[in-house]
Amino acid sequence: MRYPGLAAALLALAACGGGDGGVSAGTAQQGSLVDRGRIDAVLSGYVARGELVGVSALVYERGEEAYFGAFGMADREAERPLARDSLVRIYSMTKPVTGVTLMTFYDEGRFELDEPLERYLPEYAGMRVFAGMENGEPRLVPAERPPTIRDVLRHTAGFAGGGEEGWLGERWREADLFNPGNTLADVSAGLAALPLAYQPGTQWRYGPSVDVQARLVEVLSGKPFEAVVRERVLVPLGMEETQYRLGPGQRERLTALYERLEDGSFRRLPDDDPRAAYNLRDPVLTPGGWGLTSTLDDYVRFARMLLGGGALDGVRILQPETVRLMATDALPPTIGDKSWLPSKGQVGFGIDFAVRIAPPIDQAEASGAVGEFFWDGAANTLFWVDPANEIAAVLFNYYMPFGQTEIQKDFRDAVYYRDEVASALTKPPAGPGSRRLSD
Repeated sequence: MRYPGLAAALLALAACGGGDGGVSAGTAQQGSLVDRGRIDAVLSGYVARGELVGVSALVYERGEEAYFGAFGMADREAERPLARDSLVRIYSMTKPVTGVTLMTFYDEGRFELDEPLERYLPEYAGMRVFAGMENGEPRLVPAERPPTIRDVLRHTAGFAGGGEEGWLGERWREADLFNPGNTLADVSAGLAALPLAYQPGTQWRYGPSVDVQARLVEVLSGKPFEAVVRERVLVPLGMEETQYRLGPGQRERLTALYERLEDGSFRRLPDDDPRAAYNLRDPVLTPGGWGLTSTLDDYVRFARMLLGGGALDGVRILQPETVRLMATDALPPTIGDKSWLPSKGQVGFGIDFAVRIAPPIDQAEASGAVGEFFWDGAANTLFWVDPANEIAAVLFNYYMPFGQTEIQKDFRDAVYYRDEVASALTKPPAGPGSRRLSD
């Protein structure tokens, strides 16, 4: 069962269609879940009400384009409309691309999941764990076991992250790991020099694990990470618009980045703001965890490859069993602390994806299908792969901080509207997303 929110129920009673300042295309197949007009109404409504500067989405269902829509402005101040080929900073949606790149080496038998990380990256030998302060000094204890490659793939290695406080947080900030002038080797060496924040395998903690994956790619291949990503994933899939460094004519298609203020208005971030500047420069660093820009069409090809069990248009990137492994919950029941992961819904975590392991419990949770896998980005981008319904979907936004609106939930609810129309119309309003066309 999947539970569309009240927004979808209200839309059932309203006339739907493309909004002003936007374009949409796509015809749903017979028996399709996807209703183009309903999704148009949700996305264009956000722009019309001033809740977003712009938003776009692309949905494939059963191998065919079922929906495309783009509404609002790519750069409001320059009066440049959002278009299908607009480039967006995808931030953490870079992570699945990195994971797929690394797992191509797994398919070749180049590593095993439970091998110690130090076998390939010796800087991680003899790791210590921060166990609090004692008489004003940090207490460091030996790691009970070395971090493994599996730990790095599922965010259980013990690494500290930018959200740490106190002594360990200060050491993290002093390390300046993600200075644009660093190499991935610098990042890995600096991270290994810091104590772990917890014992390996005991917690799920989002952090720099995927940047370590990128460094592992370099060690396994003997090549720069960026070159391997292009060689093994981007070029074979025809994702020519996905890159760290913008090519000729691409900067003019990059969306601006906005900050959503407390009153709901949007402020354009200047190009030299650290959150926006990376892709406008020529950095040395090519992170595994963030940094790529992409287009809707490029990223949906990546999602469709995963939906196709690792292959698309006759090109195989991964073996089907490897995709299944990546899309299977890898968190053992002994991991009690999962940080904010439960806020994503009834999910576990596989290899660089959240994995839905149970149906949504109520209307407050976004629609989804058991077995789907997905991830999002700091500027409120989102993609998911739903094998049960043969859906691959991508949603592009370009504002920070993460959250602040119900766009991800409302888009999901609109995509799955036809799955339980009668149920949605008989359920009472519930949850923070229970508002839309009546506003």
